Amino acid sequence: MSEYVLELQHIVKSYPGVLALNDVSIKLKKGQILGLIGENGAGKSTLIKTCSGAVIPTKGKIVVNGKEFSRMTPQLARENGIAIIYQEFNNVKGLSAAENLFLGNPIKKNKWVIDKKAMEKEAAKSFAQLNIKIDPSELCGNLTVGYQQMIEIAKAIRLDAKVLIMDEPSAPLTNKEVKSMMKVCKLLQSRGVAIIYISHRLEEIFELSSEIVVLRDGQYIDTLITKESTVDELIHLMVGRELKEKFPPRKEHPISDEIALKLNHLSGNGDTDINVEIHRGEVLGIGGLVGAGRTELAQMIFGDAPIDSGEMTFFGKSIHPRCPKEAIELGIALVPEDRKRHGAILHNSINHNMNMPIYDHYSTLSKIDEAKEKEITERYIKELHIKTPSKNQLVKNLSGGNQQKVILGKWLAAQSQLIILDEPTRGIDVGAKYEIYKIINQLVAQNKTIILISSEMEELIGMSDRIIVFAEGVITGELQKDQFNQNAIMKLASKC
Repeated sequence: MSEYVLELQHIVKSYPGVLALNDVSIKLKKGQILGLIGENGAGKSTLIKTCSGAVIPTKGKIVVNGKEFSRMTPQLARENGIAIIYQEFNNVKGLSAAENLFLGNPIKKNKWVIDKKAMEKEAAKSFAQLNIKIDPSELCGNLTVGYQQMIEIAKAIRLDAKVLIMDEPSAPLTNKEVKSMMKVCKLLQSRGVAIIYISHRLEEIFELSSEIVVLRDGQYIDTLITKESTVDELIHLMVGRELKEKFPPRKEHPISDEIALKLNHLSGNGDTDINVEIHRGEVLGIGGLVGAGRTELAQMIFGDAPIDSGEMTFFGKSIHPRCPKEAIELGIALVPEDRKRHGAILHNSINHNMNMPIYDHYSTLSKIDEAKEKEITERYIKELHIKTPSKNQLVKNLSGGNQQKVILGKWLAAQSQLIILDEPTRGIDVGAKYEIYKIINQLVAQNKTIILISSEMEELIGMSDRIIVFAEGVITGELQKDQFNQNAIMKLASKC
């Protein structure tokens, strides 16, 4: 019998043009909590998905209790005691806690009738074993995110999981919920369950794990003994490389003293007491980790999430956009993190997408001025170098970089003065990134104001005039250009 409950041996995963994992090996013992860390895009999620069957490795072996597999399937993973709790839960909000616990495998009175009482009774036992107080009959949608996560953990344990893989489990939780979740992890460890714990929050890694595996750019870097390691050492291993991205030079220009946007004690949407001033013609970078509150701030500024308290001032005028339409009319734009879902209408043309925010500017009695529409589209196709056979091409048929340019184009057409870019180069190739960076520089040269939210530290450092860092819904620090440093950003983001 192997001393390891799980071994990943020389795992390789390649996609067309991308090597996501390159010869990664890790080992996990019974009752061990192993920390797995790395920057966004390091390969952590791809690696754990090979354990569940969601990703089939190109090369390598998965060994579970001495049994070798060239690939897993969801069924094989369950049969061999492997369970993964992803950031996005599989709960059904309209079902009770008990029904979610037994989802896909309910207790039945007979062949046709589900026994809800029996499920609630067994669910109560499962929750009690984890020392958590959840009413089995309560609708899942009425429970806190922390309790919903506990249901996922209970579900894995009920299915006799011997290996529990947790992907950023604390990201959506409050501090109190994080403490409860960590207690459950230690309880499971005491019962012999092995855990792979993925987190950007290094303080959790230090508290829970015995060893820490570091990945970088899809490669295994090192395994460290936790109690013999330091935060600085881990950060160096995670980000220890020279800047690879080449950034287009920006013409030197003094940033205006004029304040474009001022946030005064702004709270809401998970963020608390945000105070910041952003100047006209400035690129303000916002750093932080998954769930830190960066996107949440963007949503409030854009009117896509309510503000609980505080004040926003835009070019000296107090504003309170209650919806994106009001923000757009004020001159505020958002290029969202998920461009395919929220940034563009993929099944519509470039022409329609580009003019969408401004049709009412040149339409009369619901009749579109087609000449004006064409003029605007062709102008920004040319200015932004969008590669397309025509203005009528569907956005879904464009590359990721050109889709992003279409989204930028519609905000330029709307004459936006403040443009929020949330992960603007995620999922696009290096050449397209360079083009996006050139556009940012052009916007700044036109005295537009940019808020740049990015998880890529090279991008943040290479494009920003100033950086503020978020962690757990608050600003943890501000860095001027001469203070830009990957380690400094990571420390602030990890609250270390």
